[in-house]
Amino acid sequence: MIHDTILAALRCPKCGEAVSFDGRSLFCAGARRHCYDAAASGYVNLAPEHRAGGDSREAVRARTAFLGRGYYAPVAEAIEALAGEYARPGAQRERPLLCDAGCGEGYYTGRLAKYGPVCGFDLSRAAVEAGAKAARREGLDAFYAVAGLYSLPLRDGSVDFMLNHFAPCAEAEFCRVLQPGGVLVVGAAGEDHLLGLKRAIYDTPVRNEVRADLPAGMALIERRTVRENIRIEGQADIAALFAMTPYYYRTSEADRAKLAALDTLETEIEVDLTVYRRDA
Repeated sequence: MIHDTILAALRCPKCGEAVSFDGRSLFCAGARRHCYDAAASGYVNLAPEHRAGGDSREAVRARTAFLGRGYYAPVAEAIEALAGEYARPGAQRERPLLCDAGCGEGYYTGRLAKYGPVCGFDLSRAAVEAGAKAARREGLDAFYAVAGLYSLPLRDGSVDFMLNHFAPCAEAEFCRVLQPGGVLVVGAAGEDHLLGLKRAIYDTPVRNEVRADLPAGMALIERRTVRENIRIEGQADIAALFAMTPYYYRTSEADRAKLAALDTLETEIEVDLTVYRRDA
């Protein structure tokens, strides 16, 4: 089932009309009654005309395995703390509606569900399938759908709190779906994020640049940075971390071999969490 708060916020991605759910499919209220079937795992494809994209099934497995080991727990705890502070219900709602825009397999989405119904959107079918399965196992009020971040299947002003973590920041679209006074948290790699991993691979590691697509028209509330030094044990976990990063796709075989020879890896994690408010 889909929580009533989430269902009321959804809209048809084709015509923008409200939707209803019959237990198997979403139907829109428009003249053409557009239909979107729920997969057996519980997610819905609300970008049916978009070609397959996002992370592969192998990448999702690697990230799920790595995150499940708790290496990024401090980041998850910081995001959860922000949701606890800033997620406030809009008019005529007892609990806030939260959204994870670029949710991946739902590692952070599940944390948000502690504060209200949450919807997670990502272009990776493998990722939202994993998230939907986890939500079902844990009994969370979480809805997962395949959708692009620049055309979210949500009604105007329907969301109270939004997370956009390590995913494209579609500021105009996020402002459309956030209620006036709604809060957006943007997660980005800090300057030294995974610098130890880079040192193990490259002769001349380069620090990260400041994220270029941070919101320009929203009110900045605060910034928090999570910094930790972590020790990764075992080649399987090291390989899983590497597969999560963009370096995986642009590293030579010779540099890959350096990482493959390691049994332990020490690296920094540094994540910047910037909080914005959508003004009236």
